[in-house]
Amino acid sequence: MNPVYIYLENGTFLEASSFGAETTLVGEIVFNTSMSGYQEIMSDPSYAGQFVTFTAPEIGNVGVNGEDMESTSAHAKGMIVRQYQDRYSNFRAEGSLSDFLKSHNVMGICDIDTRFLTKMLRSEGAMMMVASTEISDKEELKKVLDASPRIEDVNYINEVSTKEGYKHTTGTYDAVNFKYNDAPAPQAKIAAIDFGVKRNILNELTQAGIEVEVLPNSFDAENLISRVKAKEIDGVFLSNGPGDPLILKEEQEQVKKLIAAKVPMFGICLGHQLLSISHGHDTFKLKFGHHGGNHPVKNVKTGMVEITAQNHNYNVPDSVTDIAEVTHTNLFDNTIEGLRYNDAPIFSVQHHPESSPGPKESRYIFAEFLELLKA
Repeated sequence: MNPVYIYLENGTFLEASSFGAETTLVGEIVFNTSMSGYQEIMSDPSYAGQFVTFTAPEIGNVGVNGEDMESTSAHAKGMIVRQYQDRYSNFRAEGSLSDFLKSHNVMGICDIDTRFLTKMLRSEGAMMMVASTEISDKEELKKVLDASPRIEDVNYINEVSTKEGYKHTTGTYDAVNFKYNDAPAPQAKIAAIDFGVKRNILNELTQAGIEVEVLPNSFDAENLISRVKAKEIDGVFLSNGPGDPLILKEEQEQVKKLIAAKVPMFGICLGHQLLSISHGHDTFKLKFGHHGGNHPVKNVKTGMVEITAQNHNYNVPDSVTDIAEVTHTNLFDNTIEGLRYNDAPIFSVQHHPESSPGPKESRYIFAEFLELLKA
């Protein structure tokens, strides 16, 4: 392994080993507490522009395979792990994590104290960093970082969203027969707006009995409103995605039109945030975000605590309760995790009910969307 040099915006300078792409990249460093699913995390478009520090100490031991991809590519800038295992052991594996990262120009960084990094991020918050296998001088790396845009200034949605519309036709993965389920007979039809949608969200929507047409982020709200009125579709889904939702001005204007027309809608993560912003309640940035597969969320209606998958740096404000009912609350920090809007057929969640990776205790939310569409 070749050396890789890291410079963080707080002045921290580190040397580690490289097992991914040999290059120089700038991004925001966050940490993820999931104990499994590194391939799903790296192929989740919501991580575009970020270096993901894994708290799980051993990474790479199950290799990678095509079926576990959450999109067509790996979108994170890089992954940072304590120990990388190149010798994988899994009957479903088709290759090593190292080769996978190199093929997608994603950096792999290992032989580094990830506990130190995680504690630093918890104390100081998520921050920008640069990693390089080409530059070893601290001051040169600082110059590269200082000259690069911050993650909140980059519209990664334009990079990760589909360019052409398509229909999604597969259901959830059958772990017994090792194949994706065929789509059941649909009971409703939606347009899903792709801001960086995960494959398993589309799988869960389809499995719930919803016919899914995926559209790019450049969607036309007036067209969708006309199609709802003509009963060609029953509603709209707003997907997850990367970056700061406040910079998505055109998308906000389109969502406002859908809200005014009372189009039935459901949003996850970025979609949840866009609904709040479009209702006039701007999001704020969390100190180090929520990233992992073990976050407790309370369902306010039932009183049950669900262990959820999370991946977001931004959150909706408490002021949104002026126009919406809180349905879910994060028990780590009491931030809002779910909303149902007053006098409108619209609801949303901040966490990821599709998991992948993570627990599946919240997947009932997709069935609730179907009931909303049918009503």
